[in-house]
Amino acid sequence: MASLFSRIIARELPAEIVAEDEQFIAFLDIMPLVKGHVLVVPKREVSYIFDLEPSELASLHLFAQQVAKAMDKTLTCTRIGMAVIGLEVPHVHIHLVPLRTVDDINFTRPKLKLTPEELAATAALIRKGF
Repeated sequence: MASLFSRIIARELPAEIVAEDEQFIAFLDIMPLVKGHVLVVPKREVSYIFDLEPSELASLHLFAQQVAKAMDKTLTCTRIGMAVIGLEVPHVHIHLVPLRTVDDINFTRPKLKLTPEELAATAALIRKGF
């Protein structure tokens, strides 16, 4: 069965996409730690980040860098934090999280519940950074 992220990539499930190319896609987390929390995902379904081919792993990080720079330009934050947990969805993904404090990237705290309108507005804002 396809992962949740593969279903987003195939457009079977909706997502607020902020960037995409032939290999990767970036979209807003629907249960974010903070407003603007983005997931960067390879289109090829691989469960564990260190199972990616070395060139694919490098390219994933370069794509994430482009997304983080767009986020940095458009969101009010001190930095963009990055995390790879790999336990929630069996499909490689990098979390890009706008940071004001170190607690903004604390995955044990309650997630936000944003409206579809808030997600759409945030995605549009990030897309302006490219």
